Amino acid sequence: MDHIRIGAKLPVFGPIVHEVHLADAASRAEAAGFDSVWVSDHVVMVQESRSKYPYSDDGAITWDAAHPRFDAIVALTMAATATKHVDVGVAILLAALRNPLILAKQLATLDVVSHGRIIIGTGAGWLAEEFDAVGVPFESRGRRLDEWIEIINDVWTGRPHAASYEHYEVPAGLLSFPTPEHHIPILIGGMSKAAVRRAGRLGDGWLAFQRADDLNLAALRDGSERMRAAAEEAGRTSGRFVVRLTGPLDAAAAAMPVLAEVGVDEVIIEVDWLTPDGPERTLERMRSG
Repeated sequence: MDHIRIGAKLPVFGPIVHEVHLADAASRAEAAGFDSVWVSDHVVMVQESRSKYPYSDDGAITWDAAHPRFDAIVALTMAATATKHVDVGVAILLAALRNPLILAKQLATLDVVSHGRIIIGTGAGWLAEEFDAVGVPFESRGRRLDEWIEIINDVWTGRPHAASYEHYEVPAGLLSFPTPEHHIPILIGGMSKAAVRRAGRLGDGWLAFQRADDLNLAALRDGSERMRAAAEEAGRTSGRFVVRLTGPLDAAAAAMPVLAEVGVDEVIIEVDWLTPDGPERTLERMRSG
């Protein structure tokens, strides 16, 4: 299955952050032969949530909210400086929680430091309490994300246009250098119809989420087709198709042939970081199918 790229989810969440150094893990993944390394994002969690987690049957989160979680931009920086050639991504960045001008500067800097290896997966978000804590209205998160994508791409030219949006104001005469070393792909994460349409209309691809032992191939196939249709309607070329897999490694490896059939370009998987040859064994298992 060498035609599907394989990315490693780095240890940025849970007790493992105290057991495995993030920079060491990124370096080990690169040495093992992974194509990319990925971090994740939440600014805060809450002790009790009224929000429904979209990737579990009962709407409850599948992890301990009190576990430590590294900041996404700091983690991206550590991974980028610890590696030389793998792509370095975030799946997914909660863009609407952040000022687009500041984030554009951070990501452009990272892209220059990494010599053009940054990938951004972003999405509207699901945890209303997190938006409340940061002072961002949850109900407008989708429209904010649309505006954020347009603004950040314009800022990356170095000379953004003056523009008035519903939620942001870009003054005239701004300069933002350095510009990124390459076009930073912005993948849209999520399984909703709105996310898939946004991936085709505004993004550089779709970042889907699936449990390896409970694949919904119909949803993946339908989403891919919707992304292509939205891109065509917008006069754009549809982008890459990435799937983040959770669940058992054997199930993830067994899923590779069917994921290839529905057009997946890359998978992001969990890695055994606690054994010396864990990344090598994980990658070998995935490639053996």
